[in-house]
Amino acid sequence: MSDAERPTEGGTGDDFEPIQVFPEAEEMDLRPGADNCYKCSTCDTNCPVAEVDDEFPGPKFQGPEQWRLKRQDDHDVDDSVMKCSNCMRCDSACPSDVPLSQMHNTARGEYVDERMDTFSREYVRNRILANYRRLAPLGSMFPRTTNFVMGLSATQWLGEKLLGITSEREFPSFATETFREWWDKRGGAAASRKRAQEARERRGGDATSKLRAEDPRARRDQDSSASRGGTSDRTEPKRIAYFHGCYSNYNTPEVAKSLVRVYEHFGYEIVVPDQHCSGTPMFANGMIDDARRSAETNVRELAAALEDGADIVASCSSCSMSLRQEYPELFDLAGIEDVAANTWDAVEYLRVHEDLEAELEGSTVEDDLSFAYHAPCHARNQGLDGQTIELLSRIDGVEAHDVGDSCSGISGTYGWKAENYDTSMKIGAEMFEHMADANADTGLTECPTCSMQMEHGTGYEITHTLEVLDAALVGTETEGRTQ
Repeated sequence: MSDAERPTEGGTGDDFEPIQVFPEAEEMDLRPGADNCYKCSTCDTNCPVAEVDDEFPGPKFQGPEQWRLKRQDDHDVDDSVMKCSNCMRCDSACPSDVPLSQMHNTARGEYVDERMDTFSREYVRNRILANYRRLAPLGSMFPRTTNFVMGLSATQWLGEKLLGITSEREFPSFATETFREWWDKRGGAAASRKRAQEARERRGGDATSKLRAEDPRARRDQDSSASRGGTSDRTEPKRIAYFHGCYSNYNTPEVAKSLVRVYEHFGYEIVVPDQHCSGTPMFANGMIDDARRSAETNVRELAAALEDGADIVASCSSCSMSLRQEYPELFDLAGIEDVAANTWDAVEYLRVHEDLEAELEGSTVEDDLSFAYHAPCHARNQGLDGQTIELLSRIDGVEAHDVGDSCSGISGTYGWKAENYDTSMKIGAEMFEHMADANADTGLTECPTCSMQMEHGTGYEITHTLEVLDAALVGTETEGRTQ
């Protein structure tokens, strides 16, 4: 009789008695979920880096297999973990819900802490790339001068020779006015509250959100308000806290402005809390301590906004991914679960809480537009890959072509490293080809670095979905475009 068939002593035969595979290990350093991996290799076949780089062992090795080796306490984290681009496609590919990206992030952090020389060029370069928010305020103080200097071929050449930042790419330009400067000049939250109130009154019966209309508790509150002779639920405040991220603030404030205009169109008051980087580039470079410091600020500020009745929305799919998934996976901070549970992608939020499809039906834009749309990997991981095409199909004069499910290849800071540039472009080749076949006028995506890669690989001008919604819903209506 085999061990598996032998009934346990004194038991019924159905009792489970765990077997200690490694008796010498007193503490479990294997992440929960690693044992769920049964080596199907689906993660490896969905990894864009492994597809084009034969030397990269893939997410299965970086995750469960490394943890199994580490359990024996005689193996260092393999340096190939730094070749992982942190696209996180392996998470959604795994049929057993193994927390692969969580393992990768933890392993990268351990590798950087224990094996990387802090005086090495690679460490200094990665620290700079991971902490863009620290440098961007300096660049944006004199944006025209910064853009001129950073655009010089000599600057790009030096960046590659001294730091290993590829000279093949052009540095993104700083806006002459940041989003937060525009927001403050416009009047901040007080002005938004006034505009939102006017929008709710203008929209009248349409002001009640779809979600609240379906919520029995909200309907009860509405009935109670009406019986008290209140001004009615239809002008009830709706509030969001906007996590704009670094790039929308310093480089593409038009995306953030569009979010403000679109949400105010639906009658939402907007608050813009103090915030740091979401941490996405820090996770990707193993700078976990830096990411934790940013998370402490973000969670504290966003949790306070939740207390004030706001939900959290982000216009960058990587930022929303970080707040939703990576924060609670990696940090234990007061309020972090609430922040994760109440963070939304900006377009997703409107689809759930408003009848966005009906609002867009029959809307128009000034000129006919044709887009080649790329759904970022971090949007796919959140189940958001189909929403943009579906929504834009309702706008008269707009065509949007999905260019497929391939990765763009840049993955934040990954494609900015000289040693990764060729791999990055190989990964992006399929997307470039599909964009060319789409025969569109403009590229479209919700990820800032995907937009860099799309522009770099095709020459397309790239825009954000919120900007299209802004053009369709707000257009040139009074005060809309100028404020």
